This record gives sequence, C-alpha cells and structure tokens, in this order.
Amino acid sequence: MNTPSTDRTDLRAPRWRGYTEAARVSEILRKEAVGGVLLVIAAVAAIVWANAPASDSYFALRDFRVGYEPWHLELSLGAWAADGLLAIFFFLVGLELKRELVVGDLRRFSTAVVPVTAAIGGVAVPALIYVAVVRGQDGLAQGWAIPTATDIAFAVAVLALVGSHLPSPLRIFLLTLAVVDDLIAIGIIAVFYTEDIAVVPLVVAVAVVAVYGVIAQRYRSLFAGHSLAAWLVLLPIGLVAWAFLHASGVHATIAGVALAFTIPVKAARGATDGPRAADLAHEFEHRFRPLSAGFAVPVFAFFAAGVAVGGTDGILRAATDPVATGIVAGLVLGKPIGILLAVRTLTLVTKIRLHPELRWVDLLGVALLAGIGFTVSLLIAELSFPAGSTEGDDAKIAIMIASLLAALIASGILIARNRRYRQIAAEETVDEDADGTPDIYQDAPAPTSPHEG
Repeated sequence: MNTPSTDRTDLRAPRWRGYTEAARVSEILRKEAVGGVLLVIAAVAAIVWANAPASDSYFALRDFRVGYEPWHLELSLGAWAADGLLAIFFFLVGLELKRELVVGDLRRFSTAVVPVTAAIGGVAVPALIYVAVVRGQDGLAQGWAIPTATDIAFAVAVLALVGSHLPSPLRIFLLTLAVVDDLIAIGIIAVFYTEDIAVVPLVVAVAVVAVYGVIAQRYRSLFAGHSLAAWLVLLPIGLVAWAFLHASGVHATIAGVALAFTIPVKAARGATDGPRAADLAHEFEHRFRPLSAGFAVPVFAFFAAGVAVGGTDGILRAATDPVATGIVAGLVLGKPIGILLAVRTLTLVTKIRLHPELRWVDLLGVALLAGIGFTVSLLIAELSFPAGSTEGDDAKIAIMIASLLAALIASGILIARNRRYRQIAAEETVDEDADGTPDIYQDAPAPTSPHEG
C-alpha cells in the first residue's frame, strides 16, 4: 500500500485526511447506503401500486391536498414531499458542502479542482446530449437539466454493496463529486426553474435566514449541547424561512441549503475545548441524516416515482419518446463521458496526475455510478413538465431505467475491481495497535486540523 504523499500536484481524488475523518465519512456512507436501499424500496412500491388495479387510490393519495391557502401552503401530499421533505435532504447537502468549503478538500484549489471539474463535465455533457436528441421538438428542451443530477444516496448504496475493498480516495471522490453535482443542480433549479418571483416574501425569507444564522453562530454551544434547544428555537425559524421562500416563487428546497450555510462547521476562534469548541454542523448531521435517509427521501421517491406505465404500449411509447431517449443517453453515456473527459483534460493541460492508488478504470466505475440520477432528476422532471403529462411520465420512466442501467454497468466494473483490491489487501497485512487505529492512518502525516491532514 502506498504511503500518502504530501505533494498536492497529484490528483487527490481527494484522499482521506486521517482516521477521524475516515470514520466520519464511513458513517455517512453507511447511513446513505441504508437510505439508498429504502429509496429503491419506496420507488418500487410506488410503481407497483400505480400500475395495480387499485392505482386510483395511489394517485388520490398523492394528489390529496392539505394546508392553508392564504399562506400559499395548500399543497398536495406529493408537493409537500417535493417542496418540504426534500428541503431536509438539501439541508444536509448544504452542511456537507460548507464543511468541504471551510475545513475540507474544497478549500484548496489543488484538491477542489478535480471533483469540481469532474462535476462540471458530468453536468455539461449530459445536458448537451439531451438537447441534441430533442432538437427541433417544441417544448422538450426545457428538460435539459434532468440528466445532469447525481443521486448521492442511490449511488453510495451501490458502492457500499459492491465496493468493500475499493481504495479510500475513490469513495471520497464519489462523495465530493456528488456534493458538488448537487450544488450545481441547486443553482440550476434556482436560476432556470424559477419563473415569477414575489420580492417581499423573498426579502423576508432572506432576513429570517440571516436571523437563523446569527442565533446559530452566537449560541452554537447551547444548540450543540442540547438538541431540544435546537428543535425549539432553530427549527421554527427555519420553517418560517422555508414558508416565505416557498411563497416567493423560488423552489423551497433552496431554503435547506441557505439555512445550512449559516451553521458553523468549526470551533469558535481561540476555542480548543469546552462548549465553544462545539461542532454544530456535526451535531445537526447526526440528528438530521437518519430523518433524511430514512424518511424524507424515501417518501419523496414514493410520491414522485409512481407512474402509470400503461403496459407494453406505454413502454414502447416511452422508448421512442425523444425525452426518454435524451435522458437515458445523458445519464448512462453523458455522465461517464463528461466526468472522464473533464478529468483527462485536466491531467493533460496541468501537472495534476491520477493518484498512484487509482486507475482510470476505477474512475470509470464511479463515473458510471454518477449516472444514477434518481432523486434530484425526478425533482427536476416535475419542474420541467406539467404533472400528468406524457412527457413528464416518460421522463420519470427514463430516469428509473437509466439509473438501473447505470447501477448495473457500474456494478459490473466495480465488482471486478473490488475483487482485485481484495487480492491486494490479502497480500498486504495492515496491523492494528492496541488503540484500534489502523497503522496506515498513524503513519500518515499528522493532521493540521480536525478535518484535514
């Protein structure tokens, strides 16, 4: 096993920064993997119910409206899942992204450039492929962003199932790529899928987010030490910010990211121990990730994936629909082509090189996994086409087919690579000292902060 190098000109994909960080990311992987399995179960249940003799009851449940109209909050259950529950998922994405930007790999250009470049390539090429496929078809180009997203929960679930011995840099590369990819998707939703904006509610939402941030920063030790205080104080303020942003016309899931970016991810200045050293972001991740992976995302998938396929005729129609063709081609072909082409171009025009522990075939497997665009792609499909439209239904069918194809093809490659790395691990014994920390982390350079090394 190669000893980690401190030369930042190598492609760090990016690599682990110490045993504490490895344990943290491993915990995220486990929880996201469980969430991915639940997501698949919920989606399958929705598809079966939507095509069963009792399908009317599914659509009646999905379209059942609850709420208070004067506040623009009388929504169907499906809309509550997409606008409300998915905000929890984006809150966690925002926390992870801020952590990477402030104390993680994305704060350094040398390590941020790789996943950011890969994510940009993985967004641009699928979009171009989709636009090329639907060119000349009126109204279909508005779905260009559907194949640009990566479902982090689904992709990580597949990686966890087939990649027990894959190199650590490969795993963190997928996580970082997916987080950056989600950031781009958030920007796309905010810019391209917001039509009419009500200025007053938007200004109020920004002000409420600012208040939320001031309270979170000033009283971080209180909220990190007593989770009940966070539920009683910060949660109501966050709900108010979400409600006003929803009323403004901006997609309400953006509120999750905005609120997350106000949460402190490192200790207060000069604090080394005690309450002032509390990591509030870690506390919130610990509290909210099970809620997101175990409830919010699966419920959204249940209401979003239910499509009446219409038997063989419906499948044939979807197979010949330019929307479906563009989405499948964009996710299954465009994602890996864009990611690999972007990284390869980077290595050709700069001094950045692939890390010695990785091979291009490893990145191919992960790039194919990035073609699993389930959750965010379904959300963008709902924003692109009217509910119940043929294009919208075909888009959802295509997303599920493409995600399944990407998962199967990627699994084939990664299983073979995992077998190879298992053989290497059998040949190289990594001992553990009495403290239970693997020597590979003890031999690495000492970290300069709790989140880097």
